[in-house]
Amino acid sequence: MNLAERQKPSPGDLVLDHVSHFVKDLEAAARLLEKLGFIVTPLSAQRVDGRPAGTSNRCVMLEQGYVELLAPRPDRGLRLACFGTPDAAAEHRRLADHGFAPLPLVNLSRKIDDRFLARFKVVRADGKMPEGRIQYVQHLTPQHLWQKRYVNEFRLEGIFVAARDPVAAAARWARFTGLIPRRTEEGIRLETARGSVLVAKRFPWRTPASPALAGYQLACRQPQKFAARCSAAGIRVKRIGSRYAAALPAALGGVWVFG
Repeated sequence: MNLAERQKPSPGDLVLDHVSHFVKDLEAAARLLEKLGFIVTPLSAQRVDGRPAGTSNRCVMLEQGYVELLAPRPDRGLRLACFGTPDAAAEHRRLADHGFAPLPLVNLSRKIDDRFLARFKVVRADGKMPEGRIQYVQHLTPQHLWQKRYVNEFRLEGIFVAARDPVAAAARWARFTGLIPRRTEEGIRLETARGSVLVAKRFPWRTPASPALAGYQLACRQPQKFAARCSAAGIRVKRIGSRYAAALPAALGGVWVFG
């Protein structure tokens, strides 16, 4: 199975697919990431049911998942977390059954390199998850996204959720995802088949006011070198045990945790 096919969850599984930074200037945000050594995909305009959606993105494709830069959006920062599903229609029915009142299933598409048409089915429930836009995606054409020339040697391994009441928030995330919450020393964790959600009242780095997406976890082959690269670019890096936390500039928002 190639890298693109490995991104698709098996029947009955859920994975952490991607996170998204809502930005004011796509090109400036992309340059910042390129300065850190990331390969960023070309600009791609989104379409819903074949019509322009009014938004565009550039992405950092990873060996596991990806990071999206999205514009224009009225809000800024780390605002979206998306789970990968093998069956978007089933997730839509389940969310409706659990009182999340999802919007109609979205048929999303965008051109890659002006050649390939990437297609997705997206499930959203506006206003039901106060931490941000939390949604599902079913990839129909992953081979167009995870092209070898665009893949960076990082993996998306988890997201961090800041909550005033972690128990109540984790219970809501459990209903939304169908995952089982488990207490840990760090907070309450929900594990997907690939990637996790950690809900806590506080984290050992500065976070936005709760409720919020407080950052995400990346795995990389040489964390010390990556930490040095972040520091050289003016990004504040903090050592937390065996891991690092890099506070991203306001143009992106959020925190990278890696190690």
